[in-house]
Amino acid sequence: MIQKFYDFYFYCVLRRSYWVLGVVLVITTLLASQLPKLKIDASADALTLEYDRDLDYFREISKRYQSGDFLVVTYKPHNGLFDKNTLAQLRLLRDELKTVPGIESANSILDVPLLYSPPVTLTEISKGVKTLQNKLDQNSADFEQIKNEFLESPLYREMLLGPDGKTTAILLNIKADNTFIDMVRERDSLRLEKDKGGLTAEKKQRLDQLSKEFIDYRTASTDASHKRVKEVRSVLDKYDKDAKIFLGGVSMITADMVTYIRNDITVFGTGIIIFIILMLSFIFRQWQFVVLPLVACCFSLITMLGFLAAIDWRLTVISSNFVALQLIICLAVTIHLIVRYREYSNQRFHVVRAENVRSTVMVMFYPCLYTLLTTLVAFASLVVSGIRPVIDFGWMMVIGMTIAFAMAFLVIPVGLILLPRTKPNYKEDKSSVFTLKFSRFTEKYGQFILVTGGFIAVLSALGMNRLEVENRFIDYFHSSTEIHQGMLVIDQQLGGTITLDVIIEGDKQSIGPKEAKVTVESDEFNDSGFGDPFAQHGSINAEDTFGFDDPFVADVDTEKNNSYWFTQTGLEKVEVVHDYFESLSEVGKVQSLAMIYKVITDLNGREPNDFELALVRRSLPEDITNYLVEPYLSEDIEQTRLTMRIRETDENLRRATFLQEVKDYLVNTMGFAEDKVHLTGVLVLYNNMLQSLFRSQILTLGAVFIGIMAMFLVLFRSFSLSLIALTPNLLAAMAVLGGMGLVGIPLDMMTITIAAIAIGIGVDDAIHYIYRFKREFKIEKNYTVSMHNAHASIGQAMYYTSVTVIAGFSILALSEFIPSIYFGLLTSLAMLAAIVASLTLLPKLILLFKPFGVES
Repeated sequence: MIQKFYDFYFYCVLRRSYWVLGVVLVITTLLASQLPKLKIDASADALTLEYDRDLDYFREISKRYQSGDFLVVTYKPHNGLFDKNTLAQLRLLRDELKTVPGIESANSILDVPLLYSPPVTLTEISKGVKTLQNKLDQNSADFEQIKNEFLESPLYREMLLGPDGKTTAILLNIKADNTFIDMVRERDSLRLEKDKGGLTAEKKQRLDQLSKEFIDYRTASTDASHKRVKEVRSVLDKYDKDAKIFLGGVSMITADMVTYIRNDITVFGTGIIIFIILMLSFIFRQWQFVVLPLVACCFSLITMLGFLAAIDWRLTVISSNFVALQLIICLAVTIHLIVRYREYSNQRFHVVRAENVRSTVMVMFYPCLYTLLTTLVAFASLVVSGIRPVIDFGWMMVIGMTIAFAMAFLVIPVGLILLPRTKPNYKEDKSSVFTLKFSRFTEKYGQFILVTGGFIAVLSALGMNRLEVENRFIDYFHSSTEIHQGMLVIDQQLGGTITLDVIIEGDKQSIGPKEAKVTVESDEFNDSGFGDPFAQHGSINAEDTFGFDDPFVADVDTEKNNSYWFTQTGLEKVEVVHDYFESLSEVGKVQSLAMIYKVITDLNGREPNDFELALVRRSLPEDITNYLVEPYLSEDIEQTRLTMRIRETDENLRRATFLQEVKDYLVNTMGFAEDKVHLTGVLVLYNNMLQSLFRSQILTLGAVFIGIMAMFLVLFRSFSLSLIALTPNLLAAMAVLGGMGLVGIPLDMMTITIAAIAIGIGVDDAIHYIYRFKREFKIEKNYTVSMHNAHASIGQAMYYTSVTVIAGFSILALSEFIPSIYFGLLTSLAMLAAIVASLTLLPKLILLFKPFGVES
């Protein structure tokens, strides 16, 4: 069977080289035509867990309270903020921003109702209140009083005006996309049902149809969002001479992330291609051996990218790194082939060239195939992570590596046949001398290597025990980027960046329309304008009260106004929770029904009773209701919502601990039933992803260990030799993870892939080395001599490929995304540790355990 495969392969490649080259060119050209369709997904959903129930609940709450996306413009004028000219510029900016398609409304210090400048009565509120813009138009603005309101009011404190009194914000509201929410929730529900038990034919058809419709809808929505951000920026550019302006918000970050990913793909691709040319020119010094690997690498990458574009499989900030990986790994395979061919060509120059190519392929096919399979196992292990972009990255690398292997074993042999043959042009090979130093060191200091390996293992275990997952999203970006600077201003001046919603469900049975009792104080109309015409009745029943001939009572709708959360008892509970949240150092701005309760109390001069609250609820203008009530109350299901913004830059922020403390307070201190309290928002989703990293790291490491161990058992047919082969690479991965723990580098979606990749790629060297060592031992029957021979031969290819991989990964340091930089540098470090271990610890273990038999 194997011989038939070789015969078929050699017949096609060696005797039909032009045909093979033509087929490769046609396939590559066809897929290259798909490249303009390649799309990038940088949405928040791409940074979440697969089938996260909290994500579905988050979407449900977003739809219920119509909390759509938004953009935040921070505005810090060079002159004083409360200056007529500055406010006139701010007004022009706001008005122009409102004209951008997709912006539903724009709120600023000019637009919100002023209730304390000067204090207004509740009667005046019912008739409508003035804004700063109204006062400017009427030339009646008391700027000092207005400034104090924005700094101290329970409504606007730490939201519209920073503590410095100089920085303000314009909130650009984007309508909630209910269509998107409905489609994605239905799609995810069908996907989950499919994974758990399968779908009926009808549901499967619905899933296929919905998936396509959703992709098209999301593409259009994303394009519109990016266009909106671009237009907003073009407006801001007109005003940046008069103020320091930053743009923030999820859609802005998404748009910039797409730009970063595109730039990274360009930079990585270009940088690595330049590196390939320089590296191969330095190593081989013959143009044929520069052109062939370059063509194989480029063809494999173009084919893979074209395939992704054709099936609309989108790149994320994580999976986009496959570009660099595929080029690097494909290059490593081609170097192994060329080094071996050069050995044969140098030794048997007068032999027919096709025979040297045949010998090269026959000798290298099995080692390269097994290195491919072990690497595929490493990347396939990432699918158990439960994190969608990591899963995509794993599958993309599985496909990409297969394509790279195929291209290497087609382009290199065909090229060696078709390109002109030149005489060997090497001088003394310095690399073999260099690699022999490792074998001599191993022979002389073997015990030291074992002790050092054991020490590194213990130290790594200690470091891994200190690994953390807490990291700040703001630190993902360079301090020079607008994302970082904008988030910093919003976080420190305008109430925080990351949202957390607390949803509390009340008991609708606890207060019905007929049982709603209200207690009314016995006094006259107070100065607020909200009086008590029923003082003589004391405690009265709401149903009976409506019989009085009073214009404020006759139209009161008890069904609408008796929500538990809009009673004195309910609002007092909300206020206690609200104040507790505000006392936490990690929390910036808190918004809830407590805001309107505090305002009513302030303006009324005392705490309102239930009946007064019902009257206020009835008399509130629509704009104030929409601003202070609707976002925090769902009356039909007796649910209230408290939303807070978390300070991402707070050094004490530990998300999981913070969320648990909040939940414990609500359940144990406030006494709410645990099933009636729900935490949701971006903070929860991001924390879920972070907390899953430990589990994902263990799962991926376990999967890659078991998978590669199984491959080794098939390859070597020896349990001891399999352990010997895996140990140096496992140690290298542990060393990097332990080092991260010791120096305080947290795990993130990028760094959890390092261990699996390090083992998957690192074992390639182990396979090639053991394969060559075994061949040498059959000839020499001496372990020490075989070690030196292996270092002098396959050690060269290992040295070349490792230098290539290390330098190639280091190019990721040019990224604008900090996790990509860590990923590149730490993977380079892991590869360095792996090659050193493969040239020292691996041969020492072979010498120690003698897995190939007894010496003669």
